Formats: sequence, structure tokens, C-alpha cells
Amino acid sequence: MGEPTVPDDDWLAAEADRLALGVVAARRDDGGFGWLDERSRLDLTHPGHTWLTARMTHVAGLEVLRGRDFGELLDHGVRALEGPLHDDEHGGWFSSTDPDGQVDKRAYDHCFVVLAASTATVAGHPRGRALLDRALDVLERRFWDDESGLLVDVWDRSWTELEPYRGANANMHGVEAMLAAADATGDVRWHQRALRVAKTLVHEHARANHWRLPEHFDAQWQVLPDYNVDDPAHQFRPYGATIGHWFEWSRLLLHLRHGLVDPAPWLLDDAHSLFDAAVREGWAVDGAPGFVYTVDADGSPVVRARLHWVLCEAVAAAEAWRAVRPAPALDEHLARWWTYAREHLVDVENGGWVHELGPDNTPAAGTWAGKPDIYHAYQAALIGLLPPARSIAAAVRDR
Repeated sequence: MGEPTVPDDDWLAAEADRLALGVVAARRDDGGFGWLDERSRLDLTHPGHTWLTARMTHVAGLEVLRGRDFGELLDHGVRALEGPLHDDEHGGWFSSTDPDGQVDKRAYDHCFVVLAASTATVAGHPRGRALLDRALDVLERRFWDDESGLLVDVWDRSWTELEPYRGANANMHGVEAMLAAADATGDVRWHQRALRVAKTLVHEHARANHWRLPEHFDAQWQVLPDYNVDDPAHQFRPYGATIGHWFEWSRLLLHLRHGLVDPAPWLLDDAHSLFDAAVREGWAVDGAPGFVYTVDADGSPVVRARLHWVLCEAVAAAEAWRAVRPAPALDEHLARWWTYAREHLVDVENGGWVHELGPDNTPAAGTWAGKPDIYHAYQAALIGLLPPARSIAAAVRDR
């Protein structure tokens, strides 16, 4: 790598502008947003995924808040979430528009609908609040388990059969969505629920497991240590512990703490421990620069591919930490990681970021093909420009 440097605000703003063009490229004429290939071209061999449309709608809303002309794209996303992706018969949202694909109801997808609707509301979309109210109603009635203080994971289409699996990934994005909803609606119940989720999964499970946050649980919230051991590079449920999620949780704990009048000390302490563990067990642990995807129970690397989103969440967490508690070590991390990103991941020629590299830091597609998502990279660029906040949309609005 070249001499490590931290990009200035002008570069970060320009990179956010450039990445947001992915929303334009991903616009589907039949509704919502689609999958982009390695050259950032729309790939219609993939259906319209709800999580992807919701993420792109969220980015479009943030661009509206930044004063850019993304209003039609925001409306395009809202209309897709109101229309073809919504199940008018049973309520809730399909996983995708593929009639032959999965029609189950996933907490992961619904959390991103809440996030998109929250951002649309903050951005002033005329139907954003109605969409948000509908999404929060489903999240509360179908996915929120008040006894455990956590979200359940997957229902069948008619809400009659609940999969026994429980996942930390959906709950992590649930925290993100709940914080956004609290800002958009003023309803502090969502903030308190986010705190309950974080306390169980981070302060109890991760703390008791050397900060290697367990990802997979059974219906009684007992850890499933061997889940997907035969499919270790799964896109959403990989075996072992996921380095990028430790960074993501670290940042979310800082957002959560910002919204509390008298935050408990463990929020800051746990956020710091997660960040340090992710750096220690994730970065260049196999002798080459970059973050490994997953580790096993003793912290040894399992999937050594370098996924772009892990680096993005490391940068976003470091930027969030620097806004709260500046330190020379954070500047060193940011310089090293941004330099790595610009040399290996930022794709100025073809748009977006390369989504996956092999352990040798050459392009790969073992887990993700193409460039379906800009959400992680876009937020990594944007968070460096923002003050501490409970949600990104509110921070952009207030800035």
C-alpha cells in the first residue's frame, strides 16, 4: 500500500456523491431497485430484493437530505415498498418480487423497510410516515418478542409458522431501524427496545464470549455454535463469528448511547471492547492486509475472503469513535483502512466498490457476485462528515 492518509472532507463528500450514483444505475422500470453487476450495470437476472430496494431508498432519502436531486428516486423506492414488494393479502413484505422464489417474511427485510421509511419520513416524503407506521406495526406485532426483548427471525407467508432459528444479524439491523424510527417518530419506545436488544446480545452474549459475538441461536436463545459449519461463507448466516458485525455493533452502541440522557457506562465500554477485538482478530491476521470475513470459537480465521462491507463498517465505526473520543490510534486506523480501500476496493472506472477480494486481495466472487449494494460504502463515506447522532438521517438533517 502507499503512504497511509486519512481522506479530507472534500474527498469523503465527493465519494458519497459518486457512490450515490449506484441508486440511479439500480433503478428498475418494474419497481424498486435491482442488482448491479461488476461494472455497475443493472442485472435483471436477479429479482427485486426487498432488502436491496429498502437500502437504496434509504440512500436516496439521505441524498435528498443532503440537498441533491434524488426526490424522484426516493419516491420510486417508496412506491415499490408500497406496491409490488408488499403482501397485500397477508401483510408484511415479501423477500423479493420473484413469484417462484421465497415468499417468507424475514425480520431482516422488515428492518430495512423500517429504516427506509424512517429516512423517507425525515426527508419529508409525503407518504413516508404512513409507510413507516405500517412497517412498525408489522415489526411490533409479528417480530418483536417482548418476553425476550429480541426479534424473532423468519415466518411463513401467512404468519402461521415461525422458524425456530433466531439470529443476531436481524437484531443488529433491528437496532439500526429502531434508532432511526425513534428519531423519525419521536416514540422513545423504539429507543428502549433497541437498548434491550443490545444489552442481551452484546453486554451478555458477546461479553461472555471474549467479544466474539455469537450469531446463531435456537428458539430458546441458546447459542448454536456449529450452525452452517458446512456453509461457512453464507451471505447472511455464515458459520462462526462475523468480524464486520463487531464493528457495526460498536458504532450502533455509540448511536444508542447518544440518544440517552443518562447512558449506562457499559455502552461505551462494550463498544470499545468490540472495536478492539475486531481489529485484533480481523485485520491482516493471515499475513496480508485486509479484514477476514469470519473467525471460529477461538478467534482463528475461517473465511479469509475480504468482503468490502467489513472494511466499510470498520471505517464507519472508527469515524463514529473519532467524533466521540478522538485519539491518534483512530487516525492511524483510518489512514491505513482508507488507503487500503482506495487501492483495492474503490472502483472509479466501473463505479461503486469491488464487493469481494480473495485472501490475496485480488477480485473474487465466492460469496457475492457483482456490486449489488452501495449502502455500506456510502455510509462509511458519509459518517466521517457527521457529528455524533442517534441515526444517520437525523444527523444529516441537523447538519
